[in-house]
Parts: sequence; structure tokens; C-alpha cells
Amino acid sequence: MNADQIIARIRDLIRSIEKRIVLRNVVLAMLILFFGTVIIMQLLKLYTRHNHDLTVPDFSGLSFAEAADAAKGRDLRVVLFDSVFLADAERGTVVEQHPRAGFMVKKNRKIFLTMNAMNPERVAAPNLVDLTFIQARAKLESFGLKVGHISYEPDLGINVVLAQRINGHNLTPGDSIVKGAKIDLVLGKGLSDEQAAVPNLVGLTLEAANVVASDRFLSLGATVRDQSIITDEDEQISIVYKQKPEPDQGITLPMGSAIDVWLTLDSTKVTRFNHPADTL
Repeated sequence: MNADQIIARIRDLIRSIEKRIVLRNVVLAMLILFFGTVIIMQLLKLYTRHNHDLTVPDFSGLSFAEAADAAKGRDLRVVLFDSVFLADAERGTVVEQHPRAGFMVKKNRKIFLTMNAMNPERVAAPNLVDLTFIQARAKLESFGLKVGHISYEPDLGINVVLAQRINGHNLTPGDSIVKGAKIDLVLGKGLSDEQAAVPNLVGLTLEAANVVASDRFLSLGATVRDQSIITDEDEQISIVYKQKPEPDQGITLPMGSAIDVWLTLDSTKVTRFNHPADTL
């Protein structure tokens, strides 16, 4: 065996050893990856308490202290998230929760509660005089207030606020009032004897009907409830199923006139004369 053959054999041996080392490292890396993945999955199961979901109880009607005790007994936690004022709910009790009752959560999950305030939130009355109706409505909404009854008086300013009232009394800007209260507006109707077409209010909520009527320089008159409406809150979500005078092509009213409406919660009573959008 000459020197060249010896050198060739040594090179073959080195290549063989290198191949075995590379193969061993590949196998070792795959084993590490496999067992590492298994270990991480097991740790995640322990951390998230896999297969240990809890059912969120219903905290509605409970005080915060009662809700906290009930949550603690189920390995959950409650957090005060927000407060509102609802006249038809018991004060100082839970009115909403997230996640909702029956939802599956992990141990120690925070449940966010919305409580009914002990007293209604109050805001300072804005100054709406000399604003257009659209501006006044936007300002009321920004203060958390609502448009109440709209009436019209002769004035140069058409659809401009002449006075703002609450419960029949003039409302002074800055007066403290309950948030969500309805503010009655007196609007100008101009000095002419112009007529306005009667809009179709059937199928609209009371608030929407008020807006549509005011856009025609008209207002709502009597509001007649049917037997489905019991509370003032019911009236706010009720819909118009009848109006007088009825909408009809060619029928007009003097600006500032009132339209009487009949309200219901029963949608089957609603018969549209046409789509409300057609009369806007």
C-alpha cells in the first residue's frame, strides 16, 4: 500500500466519522425537540388548568359584597366595571356582567360587573337657546340628555330654539338635572303661514318620530299607549302603529301643528303606509 492509498483511506475514515457525528446530532436535535414540546404542553396544561373550566354564576340582583362572596366560593373574582342608573332595577345591585352567566372560564377569572347606582347621575343643563334644532339635539346627546316634547311659536328663526324646559318649567343653563332626562324645546316656525306635508311616523320609535316630525316643522301631540306599554321605559322602545292625521299625498298642516300618535310594543299591530324613508 503506497502513501497515496494510505492518505485516501484516512480521508474516507474521517468522512465516515463526520457523517456519523452529523447523523447523531440530527437525531439528538429531533429528540430534544420532541421531548421539549411534550414538556411544554404539559406545563401549559398545568398553567391554564386544562379541563378545569368553571361555570360563571348569575350575579344579577346581588349587591357587590354578595357577588364578591359568591365569586370567592367558586374560585372567581369580581371587579366593578361601570355603574348606570335604571329606575326599574333595585339600586346598588348588579344589572350586567361580563362574561355572562353560564360562560365557561378558568379559575380565578375576573368577572366585570355593572352596578345600578344608588342615585341617578346628574349633569349641568346646557344652553340650547339660539341653536338650530339639529345643533341642540347633538348637544343634548353629548350631555347624556334626550329631546322631549317639541312645540313651535312664531319667530323669525325657523327651527331655532327659543326656550328650553323640563316638566313644564323653564330650564336655566347650569341647573343640575338627572342624566337621561328629556328636555322640551320651543322652536321658531317663522312668521309665514307656510304648510308642511304630513310625514309617515308609523313603525318609528317615539324618539325617531319626534325627530322626523320636527324636520317638517311639526311636533307630536297626544301619545296614546296600548295595553302592552306599562312603564315609561316601555314607551321609549315602543313604536308608532297609528297616527292622526294620517300621511297622505297632498295633506298639509300649518307649521307648528301637532300629530297624535298611538304606541305599542306589539310589532304585529304596525301597518306601514309606506317606508318611513320615503317621507323624509
